[in-house]
Amino acid sequence: MRTNFDFTPYRRSTVGFDRLFDLLETGLRTDTADGYPPFDIVRDGEDSYRITLAVAGFRPDDIEVVAQQNQLTVTGKRAEDKDHGEYLHRGIAARPFERRFQLADFIEAGNARFENGLLSIELKRVVPEAMKPRKIEIGSGSPANDRISAPTDESRQAA
Repeated sequence: MRTNFDFTPYRRSTVGFDRLFDLLETGLRTDTADGYPPFDIVRDGEDSYRITLAVAGFRPDDIEVVAQQNQLTVTGKRAEDKDHGEYLHRGIAARPFERRFQLADFIEAGNARFENGLLSIELKRVVPEAMKPRKIEIGSGSPANDRISAPTDESRQAA
């Protein structure tokens, strides 16, 4: 089965969707075989989400959560336990990990909680006021007085 897909023909016929195709290509290249640590993504409301990672064996100070641009990165590196004796069997995975989540536009990471071996990170969609739809009142009157005019050469020189 073919696992790679060439988006070149679609890139040529679209304008402004470069980021979308980059995300698709990145998603196809990522190694999905390693599912550590396992995680859930839950939609709590219309504009709120929660990512929960199962990080048994880690302490809160072993984990780092970084939100940068449209990416959320969760990294875990456990300190060595030298004074706990010799392990005969080690079944709890405690290997270092890095999990990346690609966030949509206007999604912001909020609080992170660590409870019972689960790390929960709250996400919220925060759309700026300038991007929200607004109603424009239709008035009556002379349209000549209400028009927006392009700047003239005289007004540019005065500025």
